[in-house]
Amino acid sequence: MNNLIKIIAKEINCSENSVKTVLNLLSEGSTIPFIARYRKEMTGGLDEEQLRQIDERAGYLKTLNARKTTILKTITELGKLTPELSAKIAECLSNTELEDIYLPYKPKRKTRASIARGKGLESLALFILNNPDFSGDVESVYRKYINKDKGVDDIEIAIAGAKDILAEMISEHASIRKFCREYLQNRSTIISIKAKEKVKKVIEDDDEPQKNTSYSQQSEKKAKDVYQIYHDFKADVRSIKPHQILAINRGEDEGILKITLDYDKEYLSKVIKKRFFHTDRSSFNELIDEIIKDSWKRLLFPSLQREVRNELTVKAEIHAVEVFATNLRQLLLQPPLVDKVIMGIDPGFISGCKIAVIDTTGKYLHGETIYPHPPQRKSTQSIEIMVSAVKKYNVEIIAIGNGTASRETESLVSDMIKNNNLECKYLIVNEAGASVYSASKLAKEEFPDLEASMRGNISIARRVLDPLAELVKIDPKSIGVGLYQHDIDQKMLVSKLDNVVESVVNHVGVDLNTASSPLLTQVSGITKRSADKIINLRNEKGFYKSRADLKKITKMTPKAFEQCAGFLKISNGLNPLDITFIHPESYAAVDKLLSIYEVDPNKIGQSESIEKIKAIKPSSELAEKIGVGLPTLLDILENLQKPGRDPREELDKPILRTDVLKADDLSVGMKLKGTVRNIVDFGAFVDIGIKQDALVHVSQMADKFVKNPLDIVKVGDIVDVTVFSIDKDKGRVGLSMKKT
Repeated sequence: MNNLIKIIAKEINCSENSVKTVLNLLSEGSTIPFIARYRKEMTGGLDEEQLRQIDERAGYLKTLNARKTTILKTITELGKLTPELSAKIAECLSNTELEDIYLPYKPKRKTRASIARGKGLESLALFILNNPDFSGDVESVYRKYINKDKGVDDIEIAIAGAKDILAEMISEHASIRKFCREYLQNRSTIISIKAKEKVKKVIEDDDEPQKNTSYSQQSEKKAKDVYQIYHDFKADVRSIKPHQILAINRGEDEGILKITLDYDKEYLSKVIKKRFFHTDRSSFNELIDEIIKDSWKRLLFPSLQREVRNELTVKAEIHAVEVFATNLRQLLLQPPLVDKVIMGIDPGFISGCKIAVIDTTGKYLHGETIYPHPPQRKSTQSIEIMVSAVKKYNVEIIAIGNGTASRETESLVSDMIKNNNLECKYLIVNEAGASVYSASKLAKEEFPDLEASMRGNISIARRVLDPLAELVKIDPKSIGVGLYQHDIDQKMLVSKLDNVVESVVNHVGVDLNTASSPLLTQVSGITKRSADKIINLRNEKGFYKSRADLKKITKMTPKAFEQCAGFLKISNGLNPLDITFIHPESYAAVDKLLSIYEVDPNKIGQSESIEKIKAIKPSSELAEKIGVGLPTLLDILENLQKPGRDPREELDKPILRTDVLKADDLSVGMKLKGTVRNIVDFGAFVDIGIKQDALVHVSQMADKFVKNPLDIVKVGDIVDVTVFSIDKDKGRVGLSMKKT
């Protein structure tokens, strides 16, 4: 354990005591959000990312140590464990290195080499290896191994068996494997070409077959459109982009592309010869060259190519997951438009547009289906229905889902607002996952009397009122702010996205008296069962007046209360501190602080109190005097200055519109404002009010070189853009964020 702590501390550049403390806290049931916010003194102020690194690395090293134990036991049973080998295994910090060492001892199925050993040819192989300067009669040496009883009928069979044994020995040589792997990782080229075999890609469900073309022709055309740039593609393995890796992997899986690595074969052959046979020249030179060629082509290269490509894929997947997670975090942090009556519209053609009105608390007030678009074309009737609902419920915002018929519905709403002199405004909302929610068990429980088709519009409206509270009800993978999400490790993706949701919920905090069960479940220390009990008690007894009321909940253990209490907020409660992130365990310290500086606890948040608190100079002496550490004192002072602060308030509010912008209205050089909807490796997609989101390529994001778009923008950012290019045939618009 101590060795594990030392390794992790060195890797993430923190003290061993911090790592030990974190691992102890985690083992005691503390969550990462709780440790990050309320145990800063103990950890040295490590943030959530560092805490997760410690947790994940510790898990990896524990698994690695368990594997080492198994390997040591196996080699010991074979009678081949030496002190040197044991030390090598103990020093391993990666599974790849460990498996390289274990490979020669690993039980394996019958191979050409094992068959040759069974024929008694291992000593001949070792003779060839250990006698590079042999000058005697080599044929007489070979003849000694002819044994018809064992199937060695002649010299050729004996030589072939010895070659097979040496080829396998080369492929299992840890030093050679490591060198060749690192060479391929750093100096090879990945090549993608169009596969010769029949294209396997199928047409997407929403594509209608074209007349006078066969299915295979359509498939070929589709494949060409999607993968054409990879039909003759080369990239250095060190510089190939993550999205390119994922794209060629998909193309290979679909039978459209063929992928291989290109490298200096002659150089590697020389290195292998020198490292394994320890000489540039040998009496068995021609034979050795054949052995190396066979070992590389049949055993070593296929294995190493898989490893190198797997490593590239893992790195690409990790990158894709990080991008997805960053985008998701920003989407969840979108500022709520509170105290608004909102109409949500789930647009559609044949099935119509589903509308729903919610009040300022998110309560469902009214809903129905209208048919303004083809084939019904009941636009006049549809507008009358919407105008009536807007006036009856005093609708302030209309939220339109961005799916099918979105822009057509936007035009309808824009005209309606203008022609009827309505005060409301509208915005386009990402509706990804709304259909998933509408068919979920939770949606059925919330709206048992509504059909699934009438629940998505409510979700769209609530995403404007409070994005976080609504989006936590949906599987994060369904929210659609990533790239190649179906091509990456789903377990890793789910774990990362779940961590993001947990982190954001605890970063924002939760109103104990309004939170839904899904929202409460994301709070540190609260399980689904606990969340349901919190709501049941709220329904039975009315609003919570104090965080301390949580202790009345059955099976709310002291540990669970410790973990969740600071993240659950109560407005207008008995204790004014319950609206802050100050943990109840620090209330006594706050009382001392307020007493010292003569601040009335009941006037927290008022200008007079805020000025007094701003004047307090934090110090270690003051922290010690009130009984906390300096980091906690700093947090206390921040929360007393901004009690009840929602961190989302500092972000850009969504753009509200009254008129619609058509693609035909655009011209190169036009300046606009837009909302960042999604970020990928090559740029950001921005909603400027036309049918499709426009692309700001990474090369157009700033006047300087931009390596990562996430360094420049976040999902939800309101950005100033200039129309850079317009391709009407393909319906594409290019934008620029450059100032010059």
